[in-house]
Amino acid sequence: MVEQSTRAVRAESFTLPHPVVIRLVTYVSLPRDKHRRRITRRAVFARDSWTCQYCGTGSHLTVDHVVPRSRGGETNWENIVTSCAPCNRRKGNRMPRETGMLPRKAPKPPGPTVFIRVAAPVIPATWKQYLV
Repeated sequence: MVEQSTRAVRAESFTLPHPVVIRLVTYVSLPRDKHRRRITRRAVFARDSWTCQYCGTGSHLTVDHVVPRSRGGETNWENIVTSCAPCNRRKGNRMPRETGMLPRKAPKPPGPTVFIRVAAPVIPATWKQYLV
């Protein structure tokens, strides 16, 4: 245990300090396919820092397929971005080059910290120094 809170975890016969940050002594690495991570709205918003990838605002957010599905675009991490509703309507069913609306960052599969932000939208201050 690296960090502990003032609370305690109690059992019938003993009490342990409540861990806030735990350091693993050994880690068994399991192969994971980044492309198979589930795509959810919250995960896309977290990956894109809750900002529209076309204009940079953070309100009325939706998910947009960069290459529209009707034009052969797939639902994968490389084709989905966060978009505000006005930009999504303006882009409509057109390709980015047709509208001149290119995403600010090229969409890609998120790193593991995105899923921490989705699970715990407010990251405790004690965790921040350990997250890279």
